[in-house]
Amino acid sequence: MRLQYLALASLIVLYSLMFIGGYVSASGLGLSCPEWPLCPNGVLPDSTYLIEWIHRFIAATTGSLIIATTIGVWLNKRSEKKIKITSTLASVLVITQITLGAIVIEAKLHALLVAIHLGTGILLFSMTLLTVLFAFRMAKAIPATV
Repeated sequence: MRLQYLALASLIVLYSLMFIGGYVSASGLGLSCPEWPLCPNGVLPDSTYLIEWIHRFIAATTGSLIIATTIGVWLNKRSEKKIKITSTLASVLVITQITLGAIVIEAKLHALLVAIHLGTGILLFSMTLLTVLFAFRMAKAIPATV
């Protein structure tokens, strides 16, 4: 898979994560699954915990994609400093987000922590978007081989 498409997949999955996270928050389902990282019934919970479980599953997928993108950026010899910075910051922020998510659950949705979680998510989205833009620019700069 090409780096720009891996970065784009990261961005799309991250956006879906933010969308469902907003739904979880707005609908009051933030503590529907009161344990972290798994819900009370384990890996595959019953319908009571489904929405929050989906949010956590997408978060794990997002984290994996963003970290894979960062590894791809660092392994790519054509990567410039700016894409290395944005992808590395995205990886640091995704780990921070997952940690904050756990802390938010443990703190029973403390308002300040929820706000920090949201703000960090916006920064994460920004760094991921910049990584995608830099990756597509980098791919475009390569002459096509026939």
